[in-house]
Amino acid sequence: MNHSEQLSSLSQSQRERLALVELRLWFVGDIRRQDIVDRFGVKSAAASRDLALYKELAPCNIDYDAKAKAYVYQSSFVALFEHATQRVLSWLTEGFGDGSTVARPVLGAFEAPASLSTPSLDVLAAVTRSICARRPLQIRYHSISSGETERVIVPFALVDTGLRWHIRAFDRKSREFRDFVVTRIEAPARLNEEPQASERYDNDIQWTRIVELELVPHPDQPHPEITKMDYGMVGGSLRMKLRAATAGYILRQWSVDCSPDHSLRGPEYRLWLKDHLALYGVKNAVLAPGYAPVDAAHAGADCD
Repeated sequence: MNHSEQLSSLSQSQRERLALVELRLWFVGDIRRQDIVDRFGVKSAAASRDLALYKELAPCNIDYDAKAKAYVYQSSFVALFEHATQRVLSWLTEGFGDGSTVARPVLGAFEAPASLSTPSLDVLAAVTRSICARRPLQIRYHSISSGETERVIVPFALVDTGLRWHIRAFDRKSREFRDFVVTRIEAPARLNEEPQASERYDNDIQWTRIVELELVPHPDQPHPEITKMDYGMVGGSLRMKLRAATAGYILRQWSVDCSPDHSLRGPEYRLWLKDHLALYGVKNAVLAPGYAPVDAAHAGADCD
């Protein structure tokens, strides 16, 4: 009996448990018996049988690390199941995609308005394993400004800008925190070393800073009452708290007029940022429609 026949002979619930084993190995880097128990509410003995069965079906994918007391990812990994990219991304960021009806994010840090891009699952898995293990990642990266370069980054969050997926990471080449588009990454290889204290996310001012924005119906658009209804505005405005590192992307996605005098024209500009100074010091504010930097020091976004 081949693998496909063996999988088809299993119950749906057991296939879901094996799929979880595979997802955690591939995208987190390890799985413990308790992960299966917690997720599905089965007994420890059943979880042990699932792990043994997965190892029987895919011995090159999984090994036991006695020191960590966990089953771990192997570099010879080849997926048993077919995994749709959007379902994997949903599972990573919201806890869906593994058959669960309960949101339980896998990554501790993420932002996910919506997605249009489709990154390679192998590249994505290398990135998320690096995030979960808190280890630097060596990559070959294609940048519009710099072309192809070799870099070492310390990633800590997966971000969906609504147009594409990127990772927030410390870049050892530029010595600053930046955004790296996942589809531009090639040959990712995790380094077995601890990041420096200065490379950790809590030193990323743009990530840890929360900006408060007040959006109102665009003064030059008709029927502001409909805009208020569409966006569920309270008191005539929509108040948002966003990470500075994601604000520009979200304002662009929603076509928010961020000009001081609401000067942008067009039916897409239904919202206006009431106080454009709220974006002062936000590096990627240059992505926001109509935003004019207060001074030249804030004229560059940090997306590479």
